[in-house]
Amino acid sequence: MRKEDKILLSHGNGGRLMQDLIADLFLKNFGNKKLEDQSDSAILVIDSREIAFTTDSFVIDPLFFPGGNIGKLAVCGTVNDLSVSGAEPMFISVSLIIEEGFPIKELEVIVKSLAEEARKANVEIVTGDTKVVNKGKCDKLFVNTAGIGRIRPEKNITGRTQIINPGDVIIVNGTIGDHGMAVMNARESFNFTTPVESDCACLDQLIHEVLEQTGSVRFMRDATRGGVATVLNELTAKIPYGIEIEEDAIPVSRGVRAMCELLGFDPLYIANEGKVILVVPEQESSLVLEIMRRNILGRESSIIGRVVQDHPGKVVLKTTTGGKRIVDVLTGDQLPRIC
Repeated sequence: MRKEDKILLSHGNGGRLMQDLIADLFLKNFGNKKLEDQSDSAILVIDSREIAFTTDSFVIDPLFFPGGNIGKLAVCGTVNDLSVSGAEPMFISVSLIIEEGFPIKELEVIVKSLAEEARKANVEIVTGDTKVVNKGKCDKLFVNTAGIGRIRPEKNITGRTQIINPGDVIIVNGTIGDHGMAVMNARESFNFTTPVESDCACLDQLIHEVLEQTGSVRFMRDATRGGVATVLNELTAKIPYGIEIEEDAIPVSRGVRAMCELLGFDPLYIANEGKVILVVPEQESSLVLEIMRRNILGRESSIIGRVVQDHPGKVVLKTTTGGKRIVDVLTGDQLPRIC
């Protein structure tokens, strides 16, 4: 593939161009063992205690969308990155880059959302920074966060892909693609009659319940940029096996399905902000599903596929018509700036 000489929007979508940028530029220059794991959080040891440390930036357009705004999104995204690493989220930072002329009333709504979501997740906003740039030098508001969490005893699942085996099942906690389609609808004002709302939510309690009541989770990742397809492709790159998923088993809401069919999008690649992918042994899957379905954020949890010996390194979708197709890494950009 030809190397690009300028940054494209596709470099930020979680797909192949972004992976190449990380490998060829960032890892090449910053490389160390902790970075090479490329997990949602770095696991660090301080005075014999393990902590998870993560950072993220949010540039979503529009700032307000059905189901949330950039403030709620920033907290949820940070908390979820810590939670899927087996950590108990504790502290976050919030830094704002604000365009001159931005309405203070809108900023107040966003700040209140930041505070409210942090309280719900039982995390403290303990430090931050504010910068104001000239009008036209920033698109309204950008938010940067960092998060610190304490690894729960015996619950550090980062880097445990080596214990994944053929037959292990893949679970998602509900319908996919809701966030990306809600943002697209708000951005373009399509005014579809079937409402679509973002799934933006903190998953810390759901994940805590699963980890607390079962020790069988072998892999966890929240499916944000690039959607479920990107997470599964990242997983197959780390294991000597393939993955097969069932189209019939993948939960997609009626509204998201209709929008995707009309606009030509594949929900497998659409961003989520309240969905976690888990890999667990088949014999433990019923228990995990039972635990997840007791939580409001996991009521539609489903097994969508499994790890297989066949086609190592590839994700294959078994279609509703009985055929099969490869679900590859995203190369273009379906939906830029959705987080």
